[in-house]
Amino acid sequence: MDLTHFDEAGRARMVDISAKADTVREAVATGAVRMRAETLARIQAGGLEKGDVLGVAQVAGIMAAKQTPQIIPMCHTLLLTGVELAFELRQEAESGVVGIRASVRTVGKTGAEMEALTAVSVAALTIYDMCKAIDREMTIMDIQLARKSGGKSGDFVRPEPPAST
Repeated sequence: MDLTHFDEAGRARMVDISAKADTVREAVATGAVRMRAETLARIQAGGLEKGDVLGVAQVAGIMAAKQTPQIIPMCHTLLLTGVELAFELRQEAESGVVGIRASVRTVGKTGAEMEALTAVSVAALTIYDMCKAIDREMTIMDIQLARKSGGKSGDFVRPEPPAST
């Protein structure tokens, strides 16, 4: 498969999508922030000086999805019809994890994968920013496209990893 963001001379270009049909498109991305168990407990209790960590991260993720073309040079500006962020808080061994899931919808000529990935990335960075005073060892991890639908290339669903034995 050829990379479409390069011209014949190898220079970057924005892909011309004018001939493509408008279709309903959705992209879902996921990621996580690993932290100390005490940090997760403070997020759950609302005990951080900067305020409601997940509320702020949710707004940051939505704003980031809307601003993706200003961050990623070759992204087209999309009219987003919906952006949702969800968080899952869980204890794992001796650490805590905030799972992040972003769903982005549009009706247009190109997909919303970059907007969903940007939403997860900025939500994770916001969690880090709001908690760094108490836990600088947090790790942002596993940001990935989980699924996408619509468009000429069809649907994509990331396969589940095999269960460990």
